[in-house]
Amino acid sequence: MLTPYSANELFNWLRQKDDFLLLDVRNEEDFGRFQVESPYKVHMLNVPYFDFMEEEEASVAKVPRNKKIKVVCAKEGSAQYVGEILESHGFDDVGYLKEGIVSWGNMLAPVRVNDEGEAYEVWQFIRPGKASLSWGLISEGELSIFDPSRNLEFYEEFAAEHGCKITQTFETHLQADYISGSRFISKATGSKVFGHSGDFMGASFDYTAVQNGDIFKASPKGPDIEVVHSPGHTPGSTCYKIDDTYVVSGDTIFLVSLGRPDLGGKAVEWAGMLYETMTKKIRTMDPTLQILPGHYIEWAEADENLVFMDTLQNILDSNAAIYGISSEADFVEFIKQNIRKQPDVYAEIRKVNAGWLDPEDDEQSSMDLGKNECAASAYAAQQSA
Repeated sequence: MLTPYSANELFNWLRQKDDFLLLDVRNEEDFGRFQVESPYKVHMLNVPYFDFMEEEEASVAKVPRNKKIKVVCAKEGSAQYVGEILESHGFDDVGYLKEGIVSWGNMLAPVRVNDEGEAYEVWQFIRPGKASLSWGLISEGELSIFDPSRNLEFYEEFAAEHGCKITQTFETHLQADYISGSRFISKATGSKVFGHSGDFMGASFDYTAVQNGDIFKASPKGPDIEVVHSPGHTPGSTCYKIDDTYVVSGDTIFLVSLGRPDLGGKAVEWAGMLYETMTKKIRTMDPTLQILPGHYIEWAEADENLVFMDTLQNILDSNAAIYGISSEADFVEFIKQNIRKQPDVYAEIRKVNAGWLDPEDDEQSSMDLGKNECAASAYAAQQSA
């Protein structure tokens, strides 16, 4: 039977290690550029739908008959078409992804970070299609969101399900790899937007400028949110320390490596700022702080609950080759050797996030598609090979 399935259902199947074949019928170039990445091993096959049109029998023969089949395409129609072909050839458990790969790219999966029963709730919102993370803080019926994506519907539904109201969003920096949701959330809910003027000066929407050392409240009696200006990835990059326990680190501190400083076209200048942030702020923070990063490189960074979080001390130890660099010149050289050319679309995304461009929704979805490339690491450099 041919049935539609959602991106959320797909993620839950992957998380539960269900046994099925993920059949991606996009062309080889699109499949190679961006595909579904699972936290656990999944059987995946790429057979372009054009092949099914031109060589139906040979294409069907490539698909194993001993598994459930979940078909993925760009926008839905091609997956449904291939699913119908498979059904006509006797496959009896075939599904197609509603709204195509774009729905996977926008999907968010919530995971509770701290234990139930505590005075406030910390939530991680995983965006597998982007390898990015936004974060939520619930206190006394108020929800603060850090680095939200443009999936407004998800955040509104999450707030409703948890009996809270979105009151404020915090931007760690002017994002380049995805379109931020803060201004959309603010327009829909009246929530405040916070960000550093080093990135957001001249933005076309209202925001509250933050400065190093500022303290905001998650709710009238809730935990403190302290601003830690941490320039380098961008001039306005900012971390937010929650209750002296957690640090939403944006693209400054990752579990593996740290944020690349070249996205503004000033790699050497910004690398100097990042080196100062690394030596004078990151290294001097309380090593027991729990770091909540803005991105991950691989699923292996998550714990058994799929939470991407670790102590600062563990991060410093596991990334000693970076944090142990003892001169700015050596650090700048490391940056040069461990980044690759940023995607051309990043410059346009920055304009969208500043409110200077307002593309149609379909164009925003296209701009927003694809895994992030925000880390400065040997892994990132190797991808250009």
